[in-house]
Amino acid sequence: MLKRIFWLGLGFAAGVIAVSKATAYVKANTPDAMRQFVLGPDQDHVTMRTLEGLVNEFNATRRAREAELNRTYVERASR
Repeated sequence: MLKRIFWLGLGFAAGVIAVSKATAYVKANTPDAMRQFVLGPDQDHVTMRTLEGLVNEFNATRRAREAELNRTYVERASR
């Protein structure tokens, strides 16, 4: 179990480092118009916008699945 946690943490850290290096490379080596196309007009808060989008998508999917399950169980209970 400890090995799995270690490798999971190592993979997560490598992913964070890779994304930060890629973002820094894009910011340093692309023209402003292209950078705005890739990162959006608010280039300082890309990470927060990404996390917010992930949370919003997760919540929307969760609510849809909950509604589907509720409909299923209400139909079963009404039989």
